[in-house]
Amino acid sequence: MELKFRVAARIAKPVHQVFEAVADPAQLSEYFTTGGAEGRLETGATVTWDFADFPGAFPVHVIEVVADEKIVLEWQASEGEAHNVEGSEPKDADYRTRVTMSLKALDDGRTLVEIAEEGWRENQDALGASYGNCQGWSQMLCALKAWLEHGINLREGMYR
Repeated sequence: MELKFRVAARIAKPVHQVFEAVADPAQLSEYFTTGGAEGRLETGATVTWDFADFPGAFPVHVIEVVADEKIVLEWQASEGEAHNVEGSEPKDADYRTRVTMSLKALDDGRTLVEIAEEGWRENQDALGASYGNCQGWSQMLCALKAWLEHGINLREGMYR
């Protein structure tokens, strides 16, 4: 069994605007990286993301960026239950998972955003971590939609 998932959402904004909301650290910090983001998502870069619910900035390795089409990232895998579950703490593993964000302009002017993550080892702790990340990426898409379409930060005050 291969541990992987895919989540998707349609954002009522042009593809370039959606791409910039993810690639630009100032914009990403407005709605997703609640502790801030440093560094633009560009091929070969290593940037840092920080979250109130998973404190401590950590590196995100940017593998490939095709403007308005695709962003491929790798980051440290964790294994164990989701980090936002009371009393549980994931532990870092000695490998990375890969995240692929695909953006597609739709005929009606909206943008389809798909986020897939894969690469966990096949064990119970990794399965738990993959569920947590799936939840996180689903929240990211909801937060992206709310912020771009309505100027609302859904994650504000959610974890602190």
